[in-house]
Amino acid sequence: MGVGLARNLSEEVPVYFGWGGPPPEPRPTSVVLCCADAEQLPESIGHVRLHEREAGILVFNPYMDLPLAWNALRLGARGYLHAGMQPDQILRAILAAEGGEVVAPRKLLEYVVENAVHHCPDTLSARRREILGLVADGLTNAQIAHKLFLSESTVKQHLYAAYRLLGVRNRTEAAGLVRNGGM
Repeated sequence: MGVGLARNLSEEVPVYFGWGGPPPEPRPTSVVLCCADAEQLPESIGHVRLHEREAGILVFNPYMDLPLAWNALRLGARGYLHAGMQPDQILRAILAAEGGEVVAPRKLLEYVVENAVHHCPDTLSARRREILGLVADGLTNAQIAHKLFLSESTVKQHLYAAYRLLGVRNRTEAAGLVRNGGM
């Protein structure tokens, strides 16, 4: 999937393909991450962040996949590209992202508005709300587990599920939502 994209872009911008061997110099300012699997997206973005902390990430997919695009942006990607775009559109999108813009399909806004109810905190179970409330109060996972007579592993599972539903990355962001009345 990414080989054709790299070939089309290589005449316009420097392209380094893959993670084999030493990192390129100068360090990339943008990374186009080819990812077709929503379940692998958080790990893939994390992998890129581990190696290229400063680079803007753009997720590339063979199709216009709006749920994947939304998830990529929520995970910190600077943009979403798909194979239906012309090479010059992709290049302009990469350059715009390097300039600090967020690059996404126009249809994404419509998708987000139509599906906002699915990301609403009302989808959280009572137990997850209770756990998030304790997180906002400053309790550790071990303290929450002791207080609610749960295992620490169960608390972590509830938290990770709540993070996904709320579109946050960690306990700090989740606690901020609770404290700011976002739940």
